[in-house]
Amino acid sequence: MKTIKIGLLGCGTVGTGVIQVLEKNRHSITTKAGAILEITKILVRDINKKRDISEKINLTSNPNDILDDPEIEIVIEVMGGIDPAKEYILKALRQGKSVVTANKDLLATHGKELFEAASESRVDLRFEASVGGGIPIIGPLKDSLAGNEIQKVMGIINGTTNYILTKMKNENSEFSQVLAQAQKLGYAEADPTSDIEGLDAARKIAILASIAFNSRVTFSDVFSEGIAKITSKDIMYANELGYTIKLLGMAQQENGVIQVRVHPAFIPNNHPLANVNDVYNAIYVQGDAVGDAMFFGQGAGQLPTASAVIGDLIEIAKDLTKGVCDKTYCTCFEHKKVKPISEIKTKYYLRLTVTDRPGVLANIASVFANQEVSIASVVQKRKCDQVAEIVLITHEVKEANLQDALSIIKSLSSVIKVNNVIRVEGLLDGSGSDGE
Repeated sequence: MKTIKIGLLGCGTVGTGVIQVLEKNRHSITTKAGAILEITKILVRDINKKRDISEKINLTSNPNDILDDPEIEIVIEVMGGIDPAKEYILKALRQGKSVVTANKDLLATHGKELFEAASESRVDLRFEASVGGGIPIIGPLKDSLAGNEIQKVMGIINGTTNYILTKMKNENSEFSQVLAQAQKLGYAEADPTSDIEGLDAARKIAILASIAFNSRVTFSDVFSEGIAKITSKDIMYANELGYTIKLLGMAQQENGVIQVRVHPAFIPNNHPLANVNDVYNAIYVQGDAVGDAMFFGQGAGQLPTASAVIGDLIEIAKDLTKGVCDKTYCTCFEHKKVKPISEIKTKYYLRLTVTDRPGVLANIASVFANQEVSIASVVQKRKCDQVAEIVLITHEVKEANLQDALSIIKSLSSVIKVNNVIRVEGLLDGSGSDGE
């Protein structure tokens, strides 16, 4: 049986997981791949650090020991970050080596350049692990659902923020408390900015949107807003109204125009995504032929991510044993416009603190009306010490109109503070409305 030699760039959490899964399931993996898959060299920072890996594997701190080795046919990149990962992957591809990567940062920013290099060298570039950890979503979008016109892809694609929002709801806790708890448990990084500001999810939804809509969407195209402003009060009001707050990555297309965004949202409690809790991820796809489909599972972690990497590795190995190459072609063959956030329409939840005197609500309603913002309901009005808290839900409105109205409302003497503004996403009928 053919032996396929592999170089591994990085031996951290995911890299170690890849080695473990490959060894644990070696017999079935070999049978499925039709070849013996052998990691022969690993790029590490410190070759003297003790690691629980086979002595047969050579450790090196020089990337060229892998990239220039003619016997290595596949390179797995699990280093993360843009540099030097980009340089290493491009060199591997140009040297005629297929690549498996979990690098969402790189793909969401430089995917076009990477795919062009793979195409020129007629090798494969696979990246299932870049979105959703162990959840298979890249393959289904590229292959199983390829016959569909995908209308919408949305999901909970960051486990850290989902864990935080779940705990805030279940324990009536505030954001800072739960973030500290998540960091202590290892669910959040010491610097959690990428997760809590929605940047991690923005990179992932850019990748999914590019595949789903056959048009290049990059990280810079994605509007992103994080969860740091969400309070227990907002979660309480959401629950009273029949909603759950989730950080969503959302992408949809209509009439050849794409909208793609990441932000907290009220979603109806009867939507499947509302019951995805803790560190779990779920991705909801709407196609014209398949209808609605949802992919659920562990969106990160050592072994789930390694599972996706090994799946890609097997597919490339199967191709190599059959003399097939360049199967993972770039799907971005169209050039669609990305709609700016200012043009997107949705409903909004607003929580304001105002002075408790007659006519305040009427003044606010007048400002909204002048900016073509229609109020669907005034949900609560709670008084305390000469101030009142007002919670409003708008009808569907253009983002630019709402922001114009808010800029005026914030200047009113009767408005002490606009505490929060959160989008309300129905998700059920594809229109941004929940049909009410």
